[in-house]
Amino acid sequence: MTTRDLVLAALFTAIIIVLGLIPPVTLGFIPVPITAQSMGVMLAGTIIGARRGALAYGLLVLLVAIGLPVLSGGRGGLGILMGPTAGYIAGWIIGAFVVGMIAERFVREGQSIVRQMAGFFIASVIGGIVVVYAIGMPVVSLIAGTPFSKVVMGSLAFLPGDLLKAAIATLAARAVMVGYPLLPQKA
Repeated sequence: MTTRDLVLAALFTAIIIVLGLIPPVTLGFIPVPITAQSMGVMLAGTIIGARRGALAYGLLVLLVAIGLPVLSGGRGGLGILMGPTAGYIAGWIIGAFVVGMIAERFVREGQSIVRQMAGFFIASVIGGIVVVYAIGMPVVSLIAGTPFSKVVMGSLAFLPGDLLKAAIATLAARAVMVGYPLLPQKA
């Protein structure tokens, strides 16, 4: 890893923390809030790539673990990493890597705008939604003692907002790619 890689990862960790300043929206039927920080998974992966995006979220989790209030709502500490949201938080790291890996493989300069946007959107949906949900939902079920089917049904409430986040990340990634391409050619 180069100094540039570390700086970009740290910059995106800061962006993710700023996204946490937007107050979370809690739903009564699932113990996981709606936050803007989950959009950072999509932004980090599509803009700075797989390794740097995952590193940005790894650094965020380290800051949470040492007790800094960097999560949405000013939360932090080991208790958060052992609670119902723990799977989603761990899923952010893997999700950012998957988003970046897909974007690095399928989005190139010189492609049509439609292909680039489709690549960024698909990467954001697969890594930022499918992967994060696949890791987060079983942990919620296990820790909260809620049947998995109920967690799945409750998670459907997050889907429209997460698709909107994927669209925003797609637009941002395309704008950055045009203005200052950071995606490496190889993962």
